[in-house]
Amino acid sequence: MPEGFPDYLDVDYTDGEGETPDDYPTVQHKIEKAIEVTKTGLEQYENPVVMWTGGKDSTLCLYFIKEVAEKHGYDVPPAVFIDHYQHFDEIHDFVDHWADEWDLEVIYARNEDVGAYVEENELTPGDDIDISELSEHNQHHVRNLLEYEDETFPFLLDTYVGNHLLKTVALNDALEEYDVDGVISGVRWDEQEARADETFFSPRHDPDIYPPHDRIQTILQFDEASVWDTFWNFVVPDTVEGFPEDGYVPQSADDLPNGLTQEDIPVSPKYFAGFRSLGSEVSTDKTTEEPAWLQDMENTTERAGRAQDKEDLMERLRDLGYM
Repeated sequence: MPEGFPDYLDVDYTDGEGETPDDYPTVQHKIEKAIEVTKTGLEQYENPVVMWTGGKDSTLCLYFIKEVAEKHGYDVPPAVFIDHYQHFDEIHDFVDHWADEWDLEVIYARNEDVGAYVEENELTPGDDIDISELSEHNQHHVRNLLEYEDETFPFLLDTYVGNHLLKTVALNDALEEYDVDGVISGVRWDEQEARADETFFSPRHDPDIYPPHDRIQTILQFDEASVWDTFWNFVVPDTVEGFPEDGYVPQSADDLPNGLTQEDIPVSPKYFAGFRSLGSEVSTDKTTEEPAWLQDMENTTERAGRAQDKEDLMERLRDLGYM
């Protein structure tokens, strides 16, 4: 951890308190706030990173970072990709491709102890992992922090123990290894009830739970529809040569203008295929055959395709350091 953290910071931890997306009534208002928070994050933190899942929200954060960094002369911070061993192959391909296109440094955060056990025992998702065979570090998290008493847990991402070990522990270990003081994150107020009270700068300073750091949450004020509005009218026109400058909303993967293909667009192919939210290949399903941005966002739930046992545990998971 950089010496003196957090005393060298001048950020307002109450910024955004009591607000909702409605307090930013237009896409332009939402973008202006995202740029403001991003600029503060890049100038205030000594060793920031940006969380990148390959999904729309974290990719939108990257877009704002690249724009602000180029305009004001900041370095683009490394992106942290949590490899939880249950990603869709298309997610890995997307991250590798756009990391190369955008010249990004990517830190791959993995719980390698769990990964080695899975590989050695040739486990598939749902198989049991023997807790006693894991490292003392992982056993401490399971027994002392989670207070989990069973002898095994299933190798599944969207469960209490699985999510914590495969995502949160992997993240926290990376934050400690790279002395990170600020994590730029793409969570949104409207996405999940447990995130509705977040502020734009959110402290995570308890050393008994995680390496002390702050969360810099640049797109809290966006809702799902405005994320897609920003993609097709700002992100893609600004970053893809040959895309109409005034924006264009494709109706399918075959409806891209000027001979462009999915590979040219910084939008995961899973969204074109009907997924609204990207989790694991085991526990995330598409909602319809329509691209995500054309679906009924007002009357359906964005995360309905996710395993709901993890969704129900979200508040407890976030207390332990989950995003």
